[in-house]
Amino acid sequence: MEFVEFWTICGANGIIIGDIERQRLERYIGELIYWNAKVNLISRKDIDNILIRHILHSLSSLKYIDIPAKANCLDVGTGGGLPGIPLAILNPQAKMTLVDSVAKKMKITDMLAKHTGLKHINSICDRAENLAGSKSHKNRYDYIFVRAVKRLDIAVGWVRELMKPKGKLVFYKGGDLKEEISEAKKIFPKLIVKEIPIRIIGADWFENEEKKLLICEFMK
Repeated sequence: MEFVEFWTICGANGIIIGDIERQRLERYIGELIYWNAKVNLISRKDIDNILIRHILHSLSSLKYIDIPAKANCLDVGTGGGLPGIPLAILNPQAKMTLVDSVAKKMKITDMLAKHTGLKHINSICDRAENLAGSKSHKNRYDYIFVRAVKRLDIAVGWVRELMKPKGKLVFYKGGDLKEEISEAKKIFPKLIVKEIPIRIIGADWFENEEKKLLICEFMK
């Protein structure tokens, strides 16, 4: 897929990319591909499909949620900056913190984040569960993004103490999640989960792969 087709698909789904955002995304994608050949940031078998399977997948949440201009956001298990860097590029006033425990990945991801030129994006090499013990992170985040293979109950356990009272966890998953959601609700009885199948006009991959978002928050 060429970037023009990607840009057109984004626009058709209400994900608007301006000229500055396009330039930042193109630079990020180019650098991500370059460094991925040296350090495994994303699956190398996905490189030819990076625009759909990683960039558009990261941005797909913007079709279903509105991130306020000055929201405080956290990307847990960011790897090479996904979904945090693309989301930050399209929401330059939001604060985005990237966290991953793998030092060699975070060294590169920190560089990629700095190269966007954004002022409100930073990276931390640590485990998300460790951040909850820090006063500067506890109950701090409006939106927490997790794009990983872990189960929902594990992800919620990682981030529960990091969420603001009205904060939301946006969990990128796929397949049949009924059992996983049920188990998470047993462990966290006040957990509210909204399951959203990702439907992207012009990109059948999301529906074929049963990609979904789980929007989670805690009952007051």
